Amino acid sequence: MLLPGFLEPSWVWHEVGPLLGRTYRVFALDLPPFGFSQRRGPYTLSRWEELVGGFVARLRLAHPVVVGHSLGAAVAVSYALDHPRTTGGIVLLDGDALPIGGPGWLANLLLPPWYTSLFRIGTSSDWIVGRIVSGAWPHAKLTHSVLENFEAPFRVAGTDAALRSLLRHGIQGVSVRALEHVRTKRLVVWGAHDTVDSVSAGRKSAALLHARFVLVPNAGHLSMLGAPAAVAAVIARFARGSASEPK
Repeated sequence: MLLPGFLEPSWVWHEVGPLLGRTYRVFALDLPPFGFSQRRGPYTLSRWEELVGGFVARLRLAHPVVVGHSLGAAVAVSYALDHPRTTGGIVLLDGDALPIGGPGWLANLLLPPWYTSLFRIGTSSDWIVGRIVSGAWPHAKLTHSVLENFEAPFRVAGTDAALRSLLRHGIQGVSVRALEHVRTKRLVVWGAHDTVDSVSAGRKSAALLHARFVLVPNAGHLSMLGAPAAVAAVIARFARGSASEPK
């Protein structure tokens, strides 16, 4: 199960997914209010975990390996903590799973009509979106067709209000104590040139989890796009190891 991060559509897995799909059943989920998911809150860590659990139950997935990118890493950890015996393993990809904090004061300032206008301009401008994406995906050829994959989900009805609601909670995550209590098989993977979440943050979470830390060369924060073959290979090796262990 592949979970995207903050502001990311499940499209970010469009290269890694098929590579893993040669051997495994692969599912990439949108976490509301991102991608093309229904804009219905609350947009909280517990709600995202509940959605993942519902998906697993609905499809009767046995011991899934949950890969969470950036914000999705916290969802993967939270799910593993609540389902320790039925989770095949978790991979934290460019996400330390820790909270950043809630800019509630900023959310209160984002009032119509200024917020609505800024939202529409900022999320439909190739130049603005391109500047943001390029920081997480160095050396990418960011054509309009590529950027449209990031921009189109922002046009889903209710997205502007949903993001404003989400900002009240900040970038959510689990506690340091929670990381120390994870017992599910785990791995931390990081883009070597990640400037969004530092490599040191990844190493810290790996140490708290007592997990192996893997650095992906020539990749930034969106390591699944910058080095899809390398990321898929690391996940596949981890999944094989998880499947070979007794449950």
